[in-house]
Amino acid sequence: MTFLRLIAAAALTLGAMAARAESLKVGVVPGAYADAVNAAVSEAKAQGLDVKVIEFSDWTTPNVALDAGDIDVNFFQHRPFMENAEKAKGYDFEVVGLGILQNLGIYSLRHKSLDAVPVGGTVAIANDPVNQGRGLLLLQKAGLIKLKTDVGFLGTVDDIVENPKKLKFTEVEGPQLVRVTGDVDLAQGYPHFIVAAGTFDPTSGLIYSGIEDKLFAVSFVTKAARKDDPAIRKFVALFQASDAVKKRIHRSFADSDKLYVLAWLN
Repeated sequence: MTFLRLIAAAALTLGAMAARAESLKVGVVPGAYADAVNAAVSEAKAQGLDVKVIEFSDWTTPNVALDAGDIDVNFFQHRPFMENAEKAKGYDFEVVGLGILQNLGIYSLRHKSLDAVPVGGTVAIANDPVNQGRGLLLLQKAGLIKLKTDVGFLGTVDDIVENPKKLKFTEVEGPQLVRVTGDVDLAQGYPHFIVAAGTFDPTSGLIYSGIEDKLFAVSFVTKAARKDDPAIRKFVALFQASDAVKKRIHRSFADSDKLYVLAWLN
């Protein structure tokens, strides 16, 4: 009987381990990324993978939760953002699948063109190092400023060397930029937050980034030690192959191809 009990206990333990291996907690932020992951949940369940989607309201907690083991993978950040967080916090993460490249925009609810922005105009820009740099590069592309040579996406407002219109910059938490767009002359904008807020037309940007920004594709990120985890790899592959996911992403970006790129296909 003791031997039989040992076999039964071992079987239960193996069963529990298998169940855990086929369960995932995925951290997201509200909007397009949450919607895209949720679109894959039913397909994952049909393939024996139980996925729980956990939403976070900021860009810090999803990495804290991942590092603590409270979630298995997150889907909200691009590689430069991840690498900056690793450097700042000592994380050891790995990108395990490309996702959505959101075409960053510069928006205005006061002006119809970049030329109309007045001298001394106000600009709201992301306050985190990487996304601020990306926004500044777009303003440089628009001809409004010039940055120090070679600072790239790590540039900050302190790296502006030419500012002919004497623009005044306000640094804002990325998800909150949509809320202040009407209060400034120009605002860096993320289409999926604008769609989610429903406050103005996400296709009304005065200029957008594009495929040249592929480095900024929001991707699936996990701990480096789990980069080959079968359940994580299975979900990423399912997500990338899903027609339901592709349709949901298109809807999340206002049915506009100019607002996003499916990075894993390009």
